[in-house]
Amino acid sequence: METLELGIDARGVARIVMNRPEVFNAFNELMIAELTACVNACAADPAVRVIVLAGSGKAFSAGADIQWMKQAANESQEWNAQDARHFAGMLDAIARCPKPTLARVHGVSLGGGIGLQCACDIAIASDDARFAVSEARLGVLPSVIAPYLINAVGVREGRRLGLMANRIPAAEALRLGLVQEIVPMEELDAAVERWLGELLASSPNAQREIKQLFSQLQMGEITPEVRELTSQTIARVRLSDEAREGFAAFLAKRPAAWIPKTDE
Repeated sequence: METLELGIDARGVARIVMNRPEVFNAFNELMIAELTACVNACAADPAVRVIVLAGSGKAFSAGADIQWMKQAANESQEWNAQDARHFAGMLDAIARCPKPTLARVHGVSLGGGIGLQCACDIAIASDDARFAVSEARLGVLPSVIAPYLINAVGVREGRRLGLMANRIPAAEALRLGLVQEIVPMEELDAAVERWLGELLASSPNAQREIKQLFSQLQMGEITPEVRELTSQTIARVRLSDEAREGFAAFLAKRPAAWIPKTDE
């Protein structure tokens, strides 16, 4: 794999590490394909008990690669819909994995990175990590990740995070339910190991049954119709004038046109 590293230890702990540190592990179409395939392979491997998802370098994930998103604005709506379906499929593979999944979060988790951690069963973060549902700052919306975000924090808080798109500290992420524990960075790996120990102490079959059952309950089921709606919505909004302006402003390191100008 070009964008991931995978290791499986003797306990059956599979560690999937996103390995694009030069772009803070922002994902493109290749990483989406590789991560989907990797999670599915771990799900099917009887030697794997638990999956840990982490990021290399200074961050967990900065979400979607900005160059990839800029390219998407020049493609057709159907191209964008199919592209978004691949992203939706990756999150679905994580969420529906029959084995426990744990996100190890440090640095920043932005946009689609929030989707990744919310698709996991558990997220543990360093106390200096920062989080943002950041899409609106680029003129788009957190469409494909929205069902997973809402399942994690509820409709009102999810909507608030999406509308404001500001970065929040780890303590607030813990309060909202975006993460289940925060610890100092130097204790993060030990905390992950502690949670792994608890997960490994439970019956794999019971865990599989729990995940299957909970996915059918009201708060857990994300239907194909919802996935298609989110894919179609982001496909349409990616082509808007504000999306193009947002990407252009980001790349030019200038304020976007819709930001009110302040008097100097």
